[in-house]
Amino acid sequence: MTDVAIVGASGYTARELVQLLLRHPGARIRVATSRQDDAPRLDAMHPSLAGRIDLACRPFDADLVAESARVAFLALPHGASMAVTPELRSRGVRVIDLSADYRLSDPKVYADWYDHPHTDPSGLDEAVYGLPELFREAIPPSGLIANPGCYTSTSILALAPLVSRDLIGRSGIIIDAKSGVSGAGRSPKLTTHYPECNESLSAYGVGRHRHTPEIEQVLGEVGRETGGGAPVEVIFTPHLVPMDRGILATVYAEPKGPVTEHDLMELYREFYKACPFVRVVGRLPSTKDSAYSNFCDLTVRVVRGRILVIACLDNLLKGAAGVAVQNFNLMTGHEETTALF
Repeated sequence: MTDVAIVGASGYTARELVQLLLRHPGARIRVATSRQDDAPRLDAMHPSLAGRIDLACRPFDADLVAESARVAFLALPHGASMAVTPELRSRGVRVIDLSADYRLSDPKVYADWYDHPHTDPSGLDEAVYGLPELFREAIPPSGLIANPGCYTSTSILALAPLVSRDLIGRSGIIIDAKSGVSGAGRSPKLTTHYPECNESLSAYGVGRHRHTPEIEQVLGEVGRETGGGAPVEVIFTPHLVPMDRGILATVYAEPKGPVTEHDLMELYREFYKACPFVRVVGRLPSTKDSAYSNFCDLTVRVVRGRILVIACLDNLLKGAAGVAVQNFNLMTGHEETTALF
């Protein structure tokens, strides 16, 4: 049994994480923290947890977490995780960080895209990108996992087989992605206020979304051996859709030579054959197919000589809490699928 902590327990991702861990046979939630002054109970912040867990949140204290838990899940905003991660790691706590603080390997790139300096560059050097489908072997021994986000997981899983086999041009890749409102978090914002976003579809972060360098960095690593070190460049455009949860991405890429849908589907099936949470499907996937699950559904089409990949997943599960539990399972020696089916 592994004792765990939830650092930053008030958001949607933390709620999903608690629900998964409550049914995990090898995890026990010992401490939860919140920045709220009144130290609320978990079931007061998340009424769906009533009768399932009896735990009050505490203000963050690294000694308290280290005394109570071997693994800490950080469900904190960007910028907050790197303030507490060194404290936890110096006390021997293994960290799964669900923010973006440790996903970019270059602190200069982080500062450019997140508008503030990175204060833990040594952590950046040691962090492992926690996408098990691509980095499964590196995850178990790591003490710091950079848990990927929802847009990045969808986009990277959609493109990895093509990039790894050097089948497409590495510039001009278009990722047109749409996300439910829960992807913006629980804190109130004007753009996610019901009268603003209901019955409306809007693009945002055009040409400057923070996930762009992350997608390019990881795909560059995936294709390093076959592409001669050539960088990957994507045009990533996210959209806000008036639904609770889910992400769907349509990806457009230029093949380097003749391709067929049959061969591409076989490529994807072979590439992901050992990945229990990637489903390569013949149908056109929709967000309801993967909602409330840890699956990513993918399909491939060839249209007028171009490759289209359509991918979808649940942004709160496979895009956040679910993959965090996948990483926890690999770190602690459990079957990767534990508590996720």
